[in-house]
Amino acid sequence: MATKRETFSRYDSADYLKSEEDIAAYLEACSDENDPALMAVALGAVARARNMSQLARDTGLTREGLYKALSADGNPSLATTMKVANALGYQLRLVPAGR
Repeated sequence: MATKRETFSRYDSADYLKSEEDIAAYLEACSDENDPALMAVALGAVARARNMSQLARDTGLTREGLYKALSADGNPSLATTMKVANALGYQLRLVPAGR
């Protein structure tokens, strides 16, 4: 008796960010985790959902550099993170913990 092999498809959060409300809720939920690596990945998902090429033009960074910095293995500088957030229409803010 042959067993059926399971197959899995690639998951990308960007595929589910269809509206500005989706994006805002996603970024807020990710920021609540207080994890810099997760925020970089979240910004990358938003960038892919919108238009990575346009984001590269808006930030003055290369597309390849953005993909690398905003990947799970990336470690973007604060300056890069702020440029990306600003180009996406967001600001990074420090708020008291436990708001």
